[in-house]
Amino acid sequence: MGTDYLIVGSGLSALVFGALMAQAGKRVEILEAHEHPGGFGHTFTMAKKYRFNAQLHYVWDCGEGNTVNRVLQRLGLDRTVTFERYDPQGFDHMRMPGYKLDVPGEMELLIQRLSQQCPEGTQEIRQFLHTVQQVRQGLKCLSPPIRPQLLLQNFGAVLTAIRYLNSTLQEVFDRFNLPKPAQTLLALQWPDFLLPPEQLSFYAWVILFTGYQEGAFYPTRHFEHVINSLVQVIQSHGGTVHLNQEVQAFILDGKTVKGARVVDRLTHQSQEYYGDTVICNLDPKKAAQMIGLEKFTPQVQRRLDYDYSPSNYMAYCVVKDLDLRDYGFGAWNVFHTEDPDLNQAFRRMYEQHDFSRPSFAITTPTLLTSAERDCPEDCQIIEFLTVANYDYFHQLQQTDKQAYHRKKEAILETILDIMERQYIPNLRKHIVFKITGSPTTNERFCWCPQGNSYGSSLTPRNMGLGRLNHQTSLNHFYFCNASSGYPGFAATFWTGAILYQRLSGDPILTTA
Repeated sequence: MGTDYLIVGSGLSALVFGALMAQAGKRVEILEAHEHPGGFGHTFTMAKKYRFNAQLHYVWDCGEGNTVNRVLQRLGLDRTVTFERYDPQGFDHMRMPGYKLDVPGEMELLIQRLSQQCPEGTQEIRQFLHTVQQVRQGLKCLSPPIRPQLLLQNFGAVLTAIRYLNSTLQEVFDRFNLPKPAQTLLALQWPDFLLPPEQLSFYAWVILFTGYQEGAFYPTRHFEHVINSLVQVIQSHGGTVHLNQEVQAFILDGKTVKGARVVDRLTHQSQEYYGDTVICNLDPKKAAQMIGLEKFTPQVQRRLDYDYSPSNYMAYCVVKDLDLRDYGFGAWNVFHTEDPDLNQAFRRMYEQHDFSRPSFAITTPTLLTSAERDCPEDCQIIEFLTVANYDYFHQLQQTDKQAYHRKKEAILETILDIMERQYIPNLRKHIVFKITGSPTTNERFCWCPQGNSYGSSLTPRNMGLGRLNHQTSLNHFYFCNASSGYPGFAATFWTGAILYQRLSGDPILTTA
């Protein structure tokens, strides 16, 4: 006997979809290969006392009435799953040689601050950021489900948005003749995309940049609480989350997907699960290859032909007897670059594997909430993130594991050199724990092909009209994943909720 909805994978979009369906009275079963649910949102513990999130750092669209809040309200979680807002006067601190910019939530204040840094480009800065606001409004109107009345009311903004459909961020920078320092300061949060301006979709940058301006947040009780709360909703309504269940194959009857065959990673026993509807939270391209690409329509096959996003390098560190607030850290992120040319910095790190002048992000989760500790009282956590090439690290790991570990350590040492020189003297003396992750770590622990961080790469090609959606062309089988929706915390909430809305007819996000 099968269930109503068999969900393969327990990433955030799948948990949102599963929780909404379970609450609506449907039978839900989730299969997860990992020992923890949550995909990139899962939390792991090291040395029995330090907790780190796999990938998430800060989130948006969590304010009253926004997507995340509306989903949590529907699930009865909005009072227990709450968020702390980053400093609206400067949620991102951009740092590069000779320039500093604290990015505020208010656009006019951003124009003023950026113009002070680049007075020769005041007019270009104002025109560019005004266009960003127009494109953001137009994209909101174009976001499914589309409402014709909204399109007509915002016709000018919609036209502006359409004009930049195939543009990269760099192309738009150049179109407005933005001063080079202004370009770098605005694009310095590039680790949020793991793409440089010359490759990054202008749409992707606008959505994230303005989304964070409207409110950058961190969960009051960390990301683990968010994941556990969604799982609890599923279980409290009779649903089940099966861990350590690795899918080996999908079970088909002609063009209909009936279920999945799995192997238990602990007992090594095989089992089959069935569902009236199968929801695929696995990477769609990987799932399609398991099923047989020829079984999908040519249109879906074309949409499945996407490039994976680059992967990343992470360093998780714990410091003791040191208050990071004394050194300029707090309720914000810090983005640092040694090279003011971000395109060049990216090529050096990603293509040449040269991290001698890195560009990287710094986040301090311990300083973002006081409701629940992620480490002992006398410690704080600081994390570093930058881009890394999967092929390079994979080959290194396969051919010379010592060289692989040396490379990871060398990157951290370079970052710590910069930290001690420009932020925290003698930082190393206070580090009591450190662990690094590479693209192969992502692949091993988060089950993402080629260690990708965002599913499909956020280029104009992958963000355009031909982007994959939930439709698979197979019967009773739907995609629900970052590559078939959008990546990131808020976007995966939207992806799971919008699929629930389409399949159930329950207008949770819109009344259209």
